[in-house]
Amino acid sequence: RERLVESGGGTVQPGESLRLSCVNSASTVYSNYCMSWFRQAPGKEREVVAAVYTRANDPYYADSVKGRFTISRDNAKNTLDLQMNNLKPEDTGMYYCAAEGGPYCNSGACCSRYEYASWGQGTQVTVSS
Repeated sequence: RERLVESGGGTVQPGESLRLSCVNSASTVYSNYCMSWFRQAPGKEREVVAAVYTRANDPYYADSVKGRFTISRDNAKNTLDLQMNNLKPEDTGMYYCAAEGGPYCNSGACCSRYEYASWGQGTQVTVSS
């Protein structure tokens, strides 16, 4: 399994930005991955925010974050970032990184629906004035 650690969360005001990072320190390195960011707000179900298939250039974004969030992958460092701009109070939640090496997927959309076995511990994002 992957070994994932997120960082970069914090408390910001509406309209501000944050950048989340996820480092995968698993000893086994695959040639392709599904990697995604999820979030869970208090009292709500976990939802996918953005997803990427590392061999494609078609990232998936939830409608609620399109145009504000950007997911990016550094294959050499085995990291996954999420740049979040123009944050809104409804973006508040615990953000989780998920990854799967060698998945049966070939697109970001597919990776957004993947049943991940490996998850990070989460990083809290709070947007409040």
